[in-house]
Amino acid sequence: MISRTQSDALFAEALNYIPGGVNSPVRAFRAVGGRPFFVNRARGAHVWDVDGNEYVDYVGTWGPAILGHAHPAIIKAVQTAAENGTSFGIPNPLEVTMAKLICERVPSVRKVRLCNSGTEATMSAIRLARGFTRRDKIIKFDGCYHGHADSLLVRAGSGALTFGHPDSAGVPASFTQHTIVLPYNDTEAVRAAFAANPGQIAGIILEPVPGNAGLYLPKPGYLEALREITNAHGALLIFDEVMTGFRLARGGAQERFGIQPDLSCFGKVIGGGLPVGAFGGRAEIMDCLAPLGPVYQAGTLSGNPVAMAAGIAALEELGKGDAYARLESLGAALEAGLKEAAEAAGIPVRFNRCGSMFCAYFTAQPVWNLGDAMTSDRERFKRYFHGMLEQGVYLAPSQFEAGFLSTAHSEQDIEKTVRAAARVLKTL
Repeated sequence: MISRTQSDALFAEALNYIPGGVNSPVRAFRAVGGRPFFVNRARGAHVWDVDGNEYVDYVGTWGPAILGHAHPAIIKAVQTAAENGTSFGIPNPLEVTMAKLICERVPSVRKVRLCNSGTEATMSAIRLARGFTRRDKIIKFDGCYHGHADSLLVRAGSGALTFGHPDSAGVPASFTQHTIVLPYNDTEAVRAAFAANPGQIAGIILEPVPGNAGLYLPKPGYLEALREITNAHGALLIFDEVMTGFRLARGGAQERFGIQPDLSCFGKVIGGGLPVGAFGGRAEIMDCLAPLGPVYQAGTLSGNPVAMAAGIAALEELGKGDAYARLESLGAALEAGLKEAAEAAGIPVRFNRCGSMFCAYFTAQPVWNLGDAMTSDRERFKRYFHGMLEQGVYLAPSQFEAGFLSTAHSEQDIEKTVRAAARVLKTL
């Protein structure tokens, strides 16, 4: 057994001062049992805990570490920016550079507004959609998580789903009365919702590849159908690409699947590991924002120079060479190895992958939506998680979270992971 004496002591102390001992719920290991470990160093595709234990990391800061941890170009950019001041509250040149990079790489985005988190981005995009269309209702899909804004915490994924409470206490029913929740990958349900609410739906928001209930993909033609339906009804299509943006392709999931939404939300990768968010889209929609229009949105730290410097460095590095081809190759090797290990062990596993994002469900049936994901054997996942952790492989501590690869992962990391999985699966 790996010793985590110092981590256990830190967690015991944290419980005295921080609710649950953590600052984001899924970190508490409640979904898998046991106690979390504390990390004080990370480099490349590896992290080290305070007890000196080393792990191959497939969480990657929950997505931002697409180049791996402590990438030299990002560290240098942060150091240089910090020397000039960590925050101004005044426009700075790096904001303009970042905005241009996003617009150049995502054709559907003609103007973009920077903010501080994915939650801010999705919350603001919803407000903007309602202001632009002058309609109130929004469609979201069960299992899709769009941050913890009140009106979106209905049948959400991520930590809310992990703990079995998709709805949050403290959110009045009146705050969610205009949120319509439908099953993902069900086109007819969307058509029926528009028929039942004529002229009332401002838009649809979705993760084009949901990564907060594990990971499942859109069925062929599904995203195209959403584009057609929203066009027909004068509603907006909003892609929450906080996870998928600049990860699944240079232009995100919308490039990978060939769909242009009206608004897009970003985060994670564009911060290079620092807090950041952004939302953008068609110019006539974005121009409804203050100071040009009546839709208000603001933020003291929006466009923070240090975060912008880190994000610019990350995007520029991703633009070099064959980063996305490498991520695809690593993902394919991991998928093939884990499928083979599960088959050899006689364990039913459904492995879903899209580029460098993945999830293994302990179920024999295909997983296309939240209902399918819930058929996974979570008790078996708990044993698998802890078995892999003991082998030095860190996966997300929840069945309902995606895993992430980085360009820093090596073929040796993949081989180690597959060997570990083969050993652990045989014990389940």
